[in-house]
This record gives sequence, C-alpha cells and structure tokens, in this order.
Amino acid sequence: MELVRTIAMVISTCTVVIGAVFALIQLRHLRATRKREAMLELVHRLQTPEFARAMRTVFELRNSHPKGRVEEVVQQDPGLMYELMATWESLGILVFRGELSLETVDDFFSGPIVISWEVLGNFVIEERRNLQRETTWEWFQWLAERMEERENEKPPVPAYIAYYG
Repeated sequence: MELVRTIAMVISTCTVVIGAVFALIQLRHLRATRKREAMLELVHRLQTPEFARAMRTVFELRNSHPKGRVEEVVQQDPGLMYELMATWESLGILVFRGELSLETVDDFFSGPIVISWEVLGNFVIEERRNLQRETTWEWFQWLAERMEERENEKPPVPAYIAYYG
C-alpha cells in the first residue's frame, strides 16, 4: 500500500512538473509571437507612401537645415511630420517596455531616427515650449538618444559590409 502511495505521489509530482514546463514553453512561445507580431506591424506601418514621403522630406531638410524651413514644411503638411514623429514615439515606447529590442529597431531604423531628431529636434523643443508640455514627443527623443549612444560606442557598419558572403 505504501508503494502504491509513493508511486502515485511520484506520478502526481511528475504531472505537475511536466505541466509547469509546458506552461513555461507556451509563455516563451507567446512572447516570441508577440515580438514577431510587433515587428510585422512595424514593417506594415512603415510601408506607406506617406511614411516614405516623410522620410524623403526629412532627408531633404537635413541638406537645407535653416530653422525656419522645418517650421515651413511642417505648416505646409502638418500630418506628414507628425506621422513620422508619432512613429518614432511609438517605437520608443515599444523599446522601453521591452516589446521590441533596441537592436531590432537599430537594424531597421537607426540612421533615419537619428537624422529625424537632428532635423526635428529644435522643432520638438519649440513645440514643447509652446504647449507647455515637456512630455511632447518624449519617446522620440529618448529613442534618438539611445541610437546616438549606440553609434558613439560602436559606429554603424552597413549590413552589406558587416554580413558579406
């Protein structure tokens, strides 16, 4: 009788352990699925004509950088730059909360984020002053600063060089 009880306890313990291991595996799978979905959503959101136009505009503004020019462009088509900044803002939050890794965002967008902040940073600071709200575009700035820190520690190397043949 004692042997039967011991065997039942061993089986019961094994069942609990197997269940716990299965639950951990499922949690890992769920986390990986969420990250993959976040990356897919990111790619989907950034494959729009508006986003491409916004990036092209930022790159053009970088070459003709007088302060008034940025405000002029933003006033001509406010949605364009605001969509771009909202995208970087969203990415900053996702990175900070661990939904996306900084490395993944770096692989996708480090250059465009840093350039966007170079071009739009003064505009953002002025916007904060006008709105009397220091949190305006805070995650965009946070993300750009993280990208700049990474580039200062290790200069960016293009993928076609870093991962050749």
